Amino acid sequence: MQDKGIPKEQIYQMLRKYKNNDLTHRSGKILGSMCTCPDPVGVKAYSMFLESNLGDPGLFPGTKALENEVIAMLGEILGKKDVHGHIITGGTEANLMAMRAARNLCNVKDPEIIVPKSAHFSFKKAADMLCLDLKVADLDEDYKMDLASVENLISPNTVSVVGVAGTTELGKIDPISDLSNICLENDIYLHVDAAFGGYSIPFLKDVGYDLPEFDFSLPGVSSITIDPHKMGLAPIPTGGILFRERKFLEVMAIETPYLTEDLQSTVVGTRTGAATAATWALLKYLGRGGYQEVSRKCMEITYILAEGVEKAGFELITHPELNIVAFRSSEISVEEIARKLENKGWAVSLASYPKAIRIIVMPHLKLEHIEAFINDLNHI
Repeated sequence: MQDKGIPKEQIYQMLRKYKNNDLTHRSGKILGSMCTCPDPVGVKAYSMFLESNLGDPGLFPGTKALENEVIAMLGEILGKKDVHGHIITGGTEANLMAMRAARNLCNVKDPEIIVPKSAHFSFKKAADMLCLDLKVADLDEDYKMDLASVENLISPNTVSVVGVAGTTELGKIDPISDLSNICLENDIYLHVDAAFGGYSIPFLKDVGYDLPEFDFSLPGVSSITIDPHKMGLAPIPTGGILFRERKFLEVMAIETPYLTEDLQSTVVGTRTGAATAATWALLKYLGRGGYQEVSRKCMEITYILAEGVEKAGFELITHPELNIVAFRSSEISVEEIARKLENKGWAVSLASYPKAIRIIVMPHLKLEHIEAFINDLNHI
């Protein structure tokens, strides 16, 4: 650090040089990310609340009121308005909170959780941090959680079963309704990781897509992860965790005697109110109709991409259920496909099970981007 400060215009110029090395969603070249361009309305709202700290909500009652409204609106989208929860950093923190609640509620000596093979890596973090024994259930032929495998893994030490609504690699929706019945029968906490699908499945169902139930309308669902910074178009980082009952928050609450609220359940102490304000603003601004249109457009482009991939001679791993297309070739390794695409400027990602190129059709991807990608795919 230098003794004398640098003029602000010079600082901005220096920052722009760093920024120029980053990819942008708006370019249409980012094909493997579940994040997207934040909507300007959310960006403006975010900037208005930069100094608010929901870790000390008594100092920011207006922001706390916004969070209460956001949780109620998200709960209504997910089948139950009177839910409890928080706007937090993202899906990892949300999943960690859910597993902590389940563990604390059961209070068994050697707690176990059951997750599908397709589960997000955050559950490995949760297992490590919370001393949970991670049991991995098999997938069926459509890459969804296999129910027989789940039932075989249940033991007296099982504190939670996790189902996914929009898997990270393939966008699949696990059979949550059946999992709800299994968990009710065995008195087990069911968590649904809908970090990706939570902001699209309800709206796609609104416009006629035949998608399964996955939310609080199913009585066995105890908690749901939903990420506004994915299909919700909120700035990064913005995540959400919703609980069916307040007791799930209370069971992991820690005393915070020197703050304006006596108890705190979130993993993070200092918690920006800006993410809450952005989420609130976008829910109000876009409304249900706006999010229906966002989801519908993404699915329309997804189907165009899937058709183009097949016409280019590649094999789809599965028919897209949500806005993810995964494919491979019988002649070229997925690593080689990725390398050739990256040489053409496309930022793709690889699915691990099965190995495939993975494209997520987020709202920043327009038809012209997909047409350009398919053209390049035809020439690799």
